[in-house]
Amino acid sequence: MTSYRQGSSPNFNRAARNGRTGDKSKAYLNEVKKRQQAHARFVRSFVFLFFVVVISVVTLFYFGLKTDFCAKHFGVDSPITKMFANMSKSNANKSEADFSLPFGLRRKNILLLGVDASENPDDLWTGTRTDTIILVNIDSKSKSINAVSIPRDSKVYLPDNNGVQKINAAHAIGGVEMTVKTVENTLGVKVDRYIMVHDDAVKEIVKALGGVNVYVEKNMYYNDNAGRLHINLAKGNQHLSPEEAVGYLRFRHDPMGDIGRTQRQQWFLRGILTELKKPESISKIPDIVGVARKYIKTNMSMYELTQFAMMMKHVDMDKIEIATLPGAPNKKGYISYWILDPEKTQEVLNRLIYRKKIANDFDEPVTASIVYTDGQSAQAQNIRAKLKEDGIVVACESHISKTHSQFIAHKSRITSDYYSDLKKSVPEINGYQFVYEPAIFMCADTDFTVVVAGR
Repeated sequence: MTSYRQGSSPNFNRAARNGRTGDKSKAYLNEVKKRQQAHARFVRSFVFLFFVVVISVVTLFYFGLKTDFCAKHFGVDSPITKMFANMSKSNANKSEADFSLPFGLRRKNILLLGVDASENPDDLWTGTRTDTIILVNIDSKSKSINAVSIPRDSKVYLPDNNGVQKINAAHAIGGVEMTVKTVENTLGVKVDRYIMVHDDAVKEIVKALGGVNVYVEKNMYYNDNAGRLHINLAKGNQHLSPEEAVGYLRFRHDPMGDIGRTQRQQWFLRGILTELKKPESISKIPDIVGVARKYIKTNMSMYELTQFAMMMKHVDMDKIEIATLPGAPNKKGYISYWILDPEKTQEVLNRLIYRKKIANDFDEPVTASIVYTDGQSAQAQNIRAKLKEDGIVVACESHISKTHSQFIAHKSRITSDYYSDLKKSVPEINGYQFVYEPAIFMCADTDFTVVVAGR
């Protein structure tokens, strides 16, 4: 049996040592910029994958507990109808639906994979690369989720003598089995389940719903004949077709860049959820389930997926911790790699995947940085004043141009629980995205950074 010991993977250490020989003369600011871009891609990808999985699974769960619906669309004696009927009975006298992941109370790791388009319309998966790789740690006992992005250009050793490659090549060479094995060998973790999502999933879900209502925040026009992407959207409330929805989500020719795309995906997700609540959407659910079957590939059972959906109803989204594996860009010839930082990577894994508890030492004052975008100076000063009232030393203030509201923890003593307590005295930061970033500071070397941005 394979042993998984924290920080002991020879592949990880060997790849890291090779990476140290890269060009260290690159300007620090360029490195910071690339790492922030990598993090922005992670946030965008996480929202996209979460959108597809949550829509598919929660939809099935929501309507699955309506046994009349299941009987009509799946048959009275079908396994799905019987399963949901039993679940409905077990929860009939409870104020909240019960859930108990079949994994038991032990935390589990689920690998979320987003694959690019396949050249073979009859086989959506073979030969595709994983543009998105996210390791999600689920704790059913505390109803919490942590997510760690593995940059797709990470330099790793592929198993079965496939040599040094970017990690996103593992799926193209050896399928999901090699991808899982590569992640396990590189990080020294155990992957319990995987969920793969195809690029076409969003388009097909919108098609099944008959379109989706979204407020387009500005005029969007873009044509890419080579990429077969044509966007022509006017500002205002729009009922987007499947093609228009894809264009809305992919548009990024604006000052906000990847961050703008991330925010649009969040607004789009709200539009989809609103659409699903309409009574007339009930008749469309079988089509959405059909999309999930075709465009989502997983080794989780239907029961496991529904239990996951049940747990999602109780997860506090403000307590989801996310991080990107720390590292630095390195170019070898015409190939660009992401070289993982072994110490900082292990620190991220210990916190988000192993959930290692560290004694919080608050003998020294907590320090903070505040950065803000145009038009947010007054709000930043308000937050600064309340932080000082709470005994926190604001060591740095600065202006930034491209980001969205975040609470970034840099030190291990700043946990999501600390953030929850801080929101009570500083309610202005309520709803800010919680991020763990131990290596990059946007203003100064402080315990945490508050990023104050617009909508």
